[in-house]
Amino acid sequence: MAKYPTEPLRCWAKAKELRKRFYEDFKGAHEKGGIRCVGSAWALDAVTMGLGRDVYWVTGEPYGASCAFDRPLSADFLAAAENFGFSRDLCSYMRNYWGSIIVNKSAFGGAFPKADFAYTQHICCSHGKWYQNACELEAGDVPLYVIDVGVGAYPPFQPEMYEHRLRYVADQILDSIEWMEKITGRTYNDELFFEACWNDIRLTHTWAKICMLNRAVPAPLDEKSIYSLYVFATLQKSRGEFAEFYEELLEEVEDRVKRGIAAVANEQARVMTDTQPPWGFLKIYRYLETCGVVSIGSLYTFGLEGMWLYDDEKNDLRPRPMPPEKPRSREEACMMLADWHLSKPQYQHFYHPEYKTKMMDAIAKNWRCDGIILHYNRGCEGLSVGIAENRLGLLQRGNKVMTYEGNMGDETEFDLPATETRFDIFLESLGLKKPEG
Repeated sequence: MAKYPTEPLRCWAKAKELRKRFYEDFKGAHEKGGIRCVGSAWALDAVTMGLGRDVYWVTGEPYGASCAFDRPLSADFLAAAENFGFSRDLCSYMRNYWGSIIVNKSAFGGAFPKADFAYTQHICCSHGKWYQNACELEAGDVPLYVIDVGVGAYPPFQPEMYEHRLRYVADQILDSIEWMEKITGRTYNDELFFEACWNDIRLTHTWAKICMLNRAVPAPLDEKSIYSLYVFATLQKSRGEFAEFYEELLEEVEDRVKRGIAAVANEQARVMTDTQPPWGFLKIYRYLETCGVVSIGSLYTFGLEGMWLYDDEKNDLRPRPMPPEKPRSREEACMMLADWHLSKPQYQHFYHPEYKTKMMDAIAKNWRCDGIILHYNRGCEGLSVGIAENRLGLLQRGNKVMTYEGNMGDETEFDLPATETRFDIFLESLGLKKPEG
């Protein structure tokens, strides 16, 4: 029975159009005299925009997720990658991406569009090697630049020597600008870089503010919908129309909170999740909703691209305030961008699982969660590292926690009936049952 009013998001059609146009722009870049660039969703894409407004991006993780959502297509890509010689225990996004190149088929139709260069970062064990292999698979002549951001956790987790670590990343960004000029033959435009840098900062700040609104009861957004909305920050953070879309979305979600509009009309309990879901089986979220459960989000959806600061004394996460003004020099922009991104919540757990446990507990407490669902995701070594320690730490802090096993991008490693059975048992512990029939 409905407890709260509900209605679809007004911006939904616009979101679908923006995403469609993003991939069409990449595919048709050469016809417009533009440049195709590829890299991780965590790549500092704002830096490449100093080459011109006709630089078009595709990022590997959301592309891999799109492949995984189409399970028959993903099966072809994964088989091609395995037959080529890539191990099945590697990142499943990466294997879908490589398989797409090998088969020469795009998840969005037609042949796989060849990149002009790859520009990425390295913190996860896969990222640098992902694009080294991708560039070799694409006829072996695609230039690659990788920025090392594995410099230690952001304060308050590891406050020591922070300025030195920040300069190390900023200097790499500066060096990469000269490299891009050399390989493209273009003159770099600092003003376009400053604009892109500011778009990146305001977009990732706005996303955090949107996620804050899910503290409301009833929650204005459910996590299945959040997956379709957070993706713009993973596609290209520096794209101005994406930053503007998030500002529109923020206004709409604020309005939903004021009017008490619920994502799940029969909200009776709230849970949070962790890491990527099995993309081919998002129906598990609708299964939870039949029991009156709303998943309010996760450290993954909130902090993969949203920028937050963790308060250890208050055990709370708050959106990181924006800098007072745009950068005014190339060096300042590089330092600002490096500092902004090194505070990313999902970077921190690479250094110790306790940092992630603290941030997840802060979400559980402040977003009023009744339980936590952990995906033991064999498809992503980076975001699943330390997850068993996270489970123990969350239990010790008084949270109710369940786990299930799977793979974000390989359907052969996910058992839907077994997972639903685990959900049933967990929901019973929360005092909920699936409705009869």
